[in-house]
Amino acid sequence: MRILFTGGGSGGHIYPIIAIKTALTELMTNDTGNHRFLYLGPNSFGPKALSQAMIETKFILAGKLRRYFSLLSLIDLIKIPIGLIQSLWHLFWYMPDVIFSKGGYGSLPVVLAGRLYRIPIVIHESDSIPGLANKLSARFAKKIIVSFPDATKYFPNQKTIYLGNPVRKELLGGNKQEGIASFSITSVLPVILIMGGSQGAKKINEIILNSLPRLLEKAEIIHISGEKSFNKIKKDSAKFLERLTFEGGKYYHLYPFLDAQKLKQAYAVSNLVISRAGAGSISEIAAIGKASILIPLPSAASNHQEQNAWELAKNGSATILKEKNLTMNIFLDTVFEHLNNPAKLKGMSEKVKSFYDPTVSQKIA
Repeated sequence: MRILFTGGGSGGHIYPIIAIKTALTELMTNDTGNHRFLYLGPNSFGPKALSQAMIETKFILAGKLRRYFSLLSLIDLIKIPIGLIQSLWHLFWYMPDVIFSKGGYGSLPVVLAGRLYRIPIVIHESDSIPGLANKLSARFAKKIIVSFPDATKYFPNQKTIYLGNPVRKELLGGNKQEGIASFSITSVLPVILIMGGSQGAKKINEIILNSLPRLLEKAEIIHISGEKSFNKIKKDSAKFLERLTFEGGKYYHLYPFLDAQKLKQAYAVSNLVISRAGAGSISEIAAIGKASILIPLPSAASNHQEQNAWELAKNGSATILKEKNLTMNIFLDTVFEHLNNPAKLKGMSEKVKSFYDPTVSQKIA
């Protein structure tokens, strides 16, 4: 069997693909057939992760589908037909038995090419409000899988199923003591894990820097800044740490990116997670069972991150802070309110687990 994966190219697309490929491999363990897995999409994120997961990669040009005016849209309009031609070429030589699309602008040329070749297409929508690419692709799909129950209303009932969002197996089963050793946690303070998604988050990084002196009095911090921001954050944080009157510098652990093994231990050792509200991050938080403060990306299409966050927050599984209202004092008050209430953290951790089905990858496979 030949399976082709496609997606927009962000971590939110790539990591679920890896989880599903792992589940497929397990299903095929006793099958002597010659199985191949190929990813076809933009070369924007994940070649290394895909390679480690034993997924072949081919890349195409992909134009972003913007719902607002931008001069870049003119360039992207040229990329779309080129990407379609490239997809037709790659699919002709690979000719998969099925195409699995995670959505995103990079998936659309592949889905269109697959339709022209009459290849069965399955799409997966991670967010509570579907992206434009999946809305367009839905008419060509044999089956549509969604991660939130409310997302079913955007697609035809007869071919839509709610299963959830898969999480990489490698992130599960972390050990707190191993996490303490891995990150050189030296205090008895609670640990906060801060992450802004695979591309980083400028606003979150800025408010963390400005809050560092007070945060480090109450907690030890693991901060994933994103690779693009790392050098600047490292330089700027050093200035803040120099001014501390206590040894808080050793309580601040800054990383540009964490691989699955390291991230697993970061989740295990943390008491509180501060994150964007992408479907991938939310699914990981639910799978691990962690209390969280979610800061949705305000520029996300159709404001889907805020809707994702509300899905967790409405039963007390998470707390939402809106970026437009975010000040250092509001941020610190919210963080300290959580840290000073262990019972609240424990309750949030238990509630959020209900949002994740540990068998979702197997069901999709």
